Amino acid sequence: MGISAFLYGTACYVVFLASFVYAIGFVGNVLVPKSIDSAPAGSMPEALLVNLVLLGLFAFQHSVMARPGFKERWTRIVPKSVERSTYVLISSLLLALLFWKWLPITATVWDVAGSAGRAALQAMFWLGWLIVLSSTFMINHFDLFGLRQVYLRLRSEPYRPLPFVQVALYRFVRHPIMLGFLVAFWSTPTMTVGHLLFAGATTGYIFIGIWLEERDLRKAHGEAYEQYRRETSMIVPLPGRKSVQASEHAAD
Repeated sequence: MGISAFLYGTACYVVFLASFVYAIGFVGNVLVPKSIDSAPAGSMPEALLVNLVLLGLFAFQHSVMARPGFKERWTRIVPKSVERSTYVLISSLLLALLFWKWLPITATVWDVAGSAGRAALQAMFWLGWLIVLSSTFMINHFDLFGLRQVYLRLRSEPYRPLPFVQVALYRFVRHPIMLGFLVAFWSTPTMTVGHLLFAGATTGYIFIGIWLEERDLRKAHGEAYEQYRRETSMIVPLPGRKSVQASEHAAD
């Protein structure tokens, strides 16, 4: 069972990696056969409906399967060692479905003409993805995507939850991965209606997802996470926030 779980988890990770790389090309309109603004577009009502359904499917699965209550019931069917890998696999397949069935809406919302402005936005786009990827390694990339779980199962070792830590970017914002996504999704020199729909819908989902995740984290880590929330910004780094909080505690 350990070898089977490890091979399954590795395959799920490969699928995730492919979907992640394709997502960069999809959002940035680079090096992929179909991107957010390419391929024949549908009519506006059809494209809005189809794209919102695709985004909704991903958001629904991504949120529901991440909740502790669902995991508790789900692991009565799926072994705990591959629960995270299965979550990653389904998320990746739904992303692939979105890439495949997305209907571009190519009417232009803005188009930055100057070369300096375009270069700056393209640099921000790549910076956003760099923040996303690097932030996963600041906590534990391999646990986040299920490889640590199946590796421990291969070694017949029990799973050990990761401790709550504040490292690197997590010392300044509570959700640097989401910060990276927001930077990447909105940094484009040419914003089409379809891209705006994607960026707007994912932004809304990100803040809903953060609310759900932080509710679970408060239950899991108690006062340690409450203190972290008080002292650390959610998305946008705010210099001096910890010193302000320290002053308030001293005054109390």
